[in-house]
Amino acid sequence: MIDPAAFPLTTRLDRRGLLALGAAAGLSAAALPGLARAASDRDLLPHVRAVLARWTGPGRFPGMVASLGLPGREPHYALSGTQGFTQGTPMGPDSLFRIYSMTKPITGMAVMQLIDDGLLGLDQPLYDILPAFRHMQVQDSYDGSITALHPAPRPITIRHLLTHTGGIGYAIVQKGPIKALMEEKGLIAGQVSRLKLPGVFDGTPVGSLALFADRLASVPLVADPGTRWSYSMGFDLLGRVIEVVSGLPFARYLGDVVLGPAGMTSTFFQVPASQAHRMTTNYGALGQGLVPIDEGQSSIFLDPPPFAFGGSGLVSSPRDYDRFLRLLAQFGKLDGRRVLGELAVRVGTANLLPEGVAGPVTKGRPSHFGAGGRVGLGSEAGMFGWSGAAGTVGMVDMARGLRSQIFVQFMPPDATTLLPEFQSALKADVTALVENH
Repeated sequence: MIDPAAFPLTTRLDRRGLLALGAAAGLSAAALPGLARAASDRDLLPHVRAVLARWTGPGRFPGMVASLGLPGREPHYALSGTQGFTQGTPMGPDSLFRIYSMTKPITGMAVMQLIDDGLLGLDQPLYDILPAFRHMQVQDSYDGSITALHPAPRPITIRHLLTHTGGIGYAIVQKGPIKALMEEKGLIAGQVSRLKLPGVFDGTPVGSLALFADRLASVPLVADPGTRWSYSMGFDLLGRVIEVVSGLPFARYLGDVVLGPAGMTSTFFQVPASQAHRMTTNYGALGQGLVPIDEGQSSIFLDPPPFAFGGSGLVSSPRDYDRFLRLLAQFGKLDGRRVLGELAVRVGTANLLPEGVAGPVTKGRPSHFGAGGRVGLGSEAGMFGWSGAAGTVGMVDMARGLRSQIFVQFMPPDATTLLPEFQSALKADVTALVENH
């Protein structure tokens, strides 16, 4: 259970918070009070709009959506183009996007709520809930032999699953015989297209979370638990943990505890047929061009998934995901109602890594890691969020209450310089926001 004594129950955006914002963005202290007056500005995102315009059109992308949310305010959107090159529907805040790994922070907060409710322990052994994980074997070398193994020196814990430090592998990350073994056992934690795409989610996923968990327990770990950050299927496994602890199907629990109370009515594991017209098309980057790999109105996400993928399975809209980020920024409250426990949010958006374990390094920037999301360090202190495999990014500044997003659909997301250009433009807009008001 979360220890309340370790986390203060109050916070406010005071002068010290504004000064910290200035340090993060390189702004002058004298200009910072203007942030509070900036909400009435008609266009808070001119640099971001320019980036979106430059990257939209023939030879680029059909369209995209970005947003910036100020504390306690509805987001400001930047919109460009259409939902697909062959679709005439304009991109909008309610267009539907495959958010892939941006599912992880939502699953993470659902787990944190179980911990806050006293139904789980952050450092509780996984085998307490799923006994098949009591005696795990570990590869002697990462991605090496699947027969040269040693017993895990310690149990996998819930903390390990939340922070990708449990030693569990990922079929989209691992190489060699361990990857082949996962695919053979149907441990495919995601879906992309009805097309056969070699190298992307090869194999046929198992048909239930229970079967997924049972088979995963029979696969060697790629590292000793609690020793290494290694991107994993831990959040898909947490879906099964939630089922066992709550007594509800994972998708039902997520809807009852997070999505429904947060008013996220456009976030789905399966997009209803009546909403297919809102679905964007996903593209694969091929050379200098884009090839449609999942058309919006015939998307694979219109079908029931093999199981609810807690690490990659959700489709959402920019408006809906901003509600999730705003829920975090307001420490579990939204529209005057408490949705998540304050401590659940405070702890889940802070560093949860086991002692001595380094978090992921993103474009040369080291970080910590919380419940499914990157936790910023240095000038990025207070930032929490994650990205998706098809070009979506959602971040919240927990210290200042700011939220930012970009939604576009292409794989892999590092095939172009769009996302780094967006981040630079966003920083420029936030800088101007403070300096000019």
